[in-house]
Amino acid sequence: MPSKLDRFLDSIDPTRNYNQIWAEANAGMNSFPINSPTETDWGEFNKLLARFFCHMENVILHLNPTMATDYGIHGGRCRHLLKKAYGDQADKAAFEMARTGTEGGLYGVLKTVAQLMVEEYAGNEIRARVGAFWNSLSLDEKLEMPTEYIKKHGHLLPSELTEGSAARLRMNFPRVLEEHPRLLMNIQRVGR
Repeated sequence: MPSKLDRFLDSIDPTRNYNQIWAEANAGMNSFPINSPTETDWGEFNKLLARFFCHMENVILHLNPTMATDYGIHGGRCRHLLKKAYGDQADKAAFEMARTGTEGGLYGVLKTVAQLMVEEYAGNEIRARVGAFWNSLSLDEKLEMPTEYIKKHGHLLPSELTEGSAARLRMNFPRVLEEHPRLLMNIQRVGR
């Protein structure tokens, strides 16, 4: 019989969040019209990023379609995401790729935005689920659950987390639960 931990880990399995959100993102990518593989106008590039971000958010989150007219807000949110991939000069780096067609060109930039959106939205969903789950546990369950996790999944973790009494893992157990789906995805990628 599955334990409370087993049932919870099953509920945050990548097939229940990342894979589903990726399917939505792929649909969003395929339904976004791109007229050219490059964009050489800075202003048009920023408008396109804002429209793309708005479009993807509508598709992924199943919102009523809206047209991105506030380019500052949507574009700013998009550029914030791009900094995770391209650093502090993300807007310039992304424009250079879109302008020259290097590293996938405009499509490569949009694909990176989609990937970052998937990671952010799936991460938000998982964090919310972990928080609700952790807050529903009794003190005894909170003390016992890391031991069960180590017995069942400790072999997947870096040894510095499980050595000795696994104090680092026990102190940060909700964070370990949040990372569990990514850990499974990384293992699946290695197995391919």
